[in-house]
Amino acid sequence: MNQKERMLAGLPYKAWMDGLSEERMENKLRIYAYNQCRPNQKEELTRQIKAILGKTGKDVSVEQPFHCDYGKNIEVGENFFANYNLTVLDVGKVIIGDNAQIAPNVSIYTAGHPVHPQSRNSGYEYGISVTIGDNVWIGGSTVINPGVHIGNNVVIGSGSVVTKDLPDNVIAVGSPCRVIRKITEADRKYYYKDKEFDVSDY
Repeated sequence: MNQKERMLAGLPYKAWMDGLSEERMENKLRIYAYNQCRPNQKEELTRQIKAILGKTGKDVSVEQPFHCDYGKNIEVGENFFANYNLTVLDVGKVIIGDNAQIAPNVSIYTAGHPVHPQSRNSGYEYGISVTIGDNVWIGGSTVINPGVHIGNNVVIGSGSVVTKDLPDNVIAVGSPCRVIRKITEADRKYYYKDKEFDVSDY
């Protein structure tokens, strides 16, 4: 295995070997062009973000600025929306389902380093994939750590640090992030806490 193959397999690898530095530089140039694009150039922004990411649905919207390592290791589903300053360290795969809503300043990390200083100073690092289900809303300034799986229909409160898997249909918040309750049919009539919808077309 070369170092890129090791990286994608979740094994210890060296990030400056076997063309990985060059791939990151190519992506940095694509990211730079995307972030410099005028915000009213909607078609060009869509074209560029689809060229950066490995897979997208038809509708994808990522507010500038956006940052990632490789881009091609990120897959998003239909109706993907990410607000300002999404950062994805995608040395491992990041797979996100349909109807994702990501608030500002969210960071998704697949990258990590060994805990022991001698191991860490060897230059080896790793990437462990992150998967996020359908209909997930991630609150602002949330950090998602390597190896995490987030289920469908999950709401993550702002400022959370997600270190462990989250099941379907829950609200979770905190550092470390913990489930606080299930989402139920009773939640349907509220748009914020105890405030009820005054419309019926939802």
